Amino acid sequence: MTDFPERLGQVAAKIDRILAGLLPETGRAEKRLFDAMRYAALGPGKRLRPFLVAASADLFDVEEHSALRCGAAVELVHCYSLVHDDLPAMDDDDIRRGRPTVHAAWDEATAILTGDALLTLAFEVLAADETHPSPAVRMRLVSGLAAAAGAEGMCGGQMLDMLAERTTFELGEIARLERMKTGALIAFCCRAGAILGGASAEAERALTAYAQDLGFAFQIADDLIDVDGSEEDAGKRLRKDAAQGKATVVSLLGIESARARARMLSEQASAHLECFGAGADLLRDAARFSVERSN
Repeated sequence: MTDFPERLGQVAAKIDRILAGLLPETGRAEKRLFDAMRYAALGPGKRLRPFLVAASADLFDVEEHSALRCGAAVELVHCYSLVHDDLPAMDDDDIRRGRPTVHAAWDEATAILTGDALLTLAFEVLAADETHPSPAVRMRLVSGLAAAAGAEGMCGGQMLDMLAERTTFELGEIARLERMKTGALIAFCCRAGAILGGASAEAERALTAYAQDLGFAFQIADDLIDVDGSEEDAGKRLRKDAAQGKATVVSLLGIESARARARMLSEQASAHLECFGAGADLLRDAARFSVERSN
């Protein structure tokens, strides 16, 4: 059986090929925008979110091409969010994944347009007949991704994250922030596999519960990396939360208790997959990976 790192790498390679096809090199006047889009989307990355789409879709025997196109759409949204997160008006970061961010390599206006173009391309991909033959399925995917990325999901979570720099949040408020900023998109990734496969409501609920716990564990791991990780391994500037006086699970609970909370959430996430048996082992591996990673 394929182990997790190998399968993650296989999915990443296939996603990169799809993204390269969606973002062709061009000699037209708008070449600058396409170059920046390729730079943002085709740079180094784990491709964990597309992996979650593919692994959840495997549970329902979904055609690989459909799962990968959906995964590519999610990755486009994720890359857009990183481009905009790094802007001076947001997190003001010059390094991402070990190299200059888009606004540092080009300029702020180009970075804004790059994020906008990546986001809208994601919905173009999901709406295409090539992604799934059923219009109803494509509509559910479009609606689900829009909700995960919008004001009730990722964008709303980013707003709360900015407010956390000047407001003292309690643990419950931080948990809500993380569910929106990180967890909503991860939850969609797992639900997408069920949507593509026409799965039962029960199966979709189980995957959603798994993903919600996974998303919170993933963000706590990010916060731990920010506190005691290596900038070389992380590929970005660290110690930002403490410098901004931002409350996190780590600052409220301490490093060891936060690490224990992340592990507990990872185990809890895996427990939600019991109904899928051994078929969900790669998703269980993903939960462990999310709290053990260094970047």
